[in-house]
Amino acid sequence: MSAGSVAVVVTDEIGLPSWELYELSIPLTVFGKTQPDLAEHWYDLRLCSTREPGTGEEARGDIGLSLRTPYGLDGLVGADTVIVTSVPDPCVEEGRPLPPGLADALRRAHASGARMVSLCTGAFALAEAGLLDGRRATAHWMHTAQLAARYPEVTVDDSVLYVDDGDVLTSAGLTAGLDLCLHLVRRDLGAHVANQLARRMVVPAHRPGGQAQFIDLSVPATDDEGLGPVLEWARAHLDRPLTVDDLARRAAMSPRTLYRRVQAATGTTPLQWLLNQRLARAQSLLESTDLPVEKIAELSGLGTANNLRHHFLKHVGVAPGDYRRSFFSRRAA
Repeated sequence: MSAGSVAVVVTDEIGLPSWELYELSIPLTVFGKTQPDLAEHWYDLRLCSTREPGTGEEARGDIGLSLRTPYGLDGLVGADTVIVTSVPDPCVEEGRPLPPGLADALRRAHASGARMVSLCTGAFALAEAGLLDGRRATAHWMHTAQLAARYPEVTVDDSVLYVDDGDVLTSAGLTAGLDLCLHLVRRDLGAHVANQLARRMVVPAHRPGGQAQFIDLSVPATDDEGLGPVLEWARAHLDRPLTVDDLARRAAMSPRTLYRRVQAATGTTPLQWLLNQRLARAQSLLESTDLPVEKIAELSGLGTANNLRHHFLKHVGVAPGDYRRSFFSRRAA
């Protein structure tokens, strides 16, 4: 038994090279390499080409590489999760048709119960299949205007890293796809496993989907050097009732300057950053200890059990007790 089957679509048409090594490598790295010390049962990964297997034709990347897969589009049906990476550029820029059978295969996979995921312009394939109608979705900010114009039934948000709409999830381009894949691991296997995997990949453990796609990097490097220690100090003292004024005093800067620098460095406000850190601490404690919820609320700086429950339901989607039952028992096993 695995943590679930993941089918990744590799799209290609003659003259329309599409899959990019970086975006394809993201689901391969996250879901394709077993992590026996993190979870007894990892994911079962398969690559599904838009070319029929056995034809001798290979999916060709746009940097001179080729890929032969044992599965065709029929391999999408029955998977627990289906991931569509970028579709061919002419399908986006010129509105050319998607590879034959792709939209229908995506509809059949979703109807069979698959969780549907797109990375970057893979959202165009989900939209063409009608799976984004009436939903909020995103893609790389360079293509969101085209997505919105071509599919008016989709509510396109060009300001976020990814959108989790339950059984359909979409991400912006490039590294945002990694954020979304780690988010899926967090949903499936818990915060501890996702954090440890992110640490092995030397990437941030959790960038919330609502974080901006692009962050103002005009802040000099010395600013980040001054900000880093105060954020680390805050992580070490989450049990305290920290305020923006507290952080500003610690950083020896005005609250306004701190606000600007935190937003530039993290894409979110200082108070939202603090809340994200507190929730991450609470998730870790729920998974790794049998402390009562009241104590976890205190240690994470969320104050009371009621406040912890409120933020968990709003931001994690489940109550703390349900979260613990799902992931504490899994780690213990």
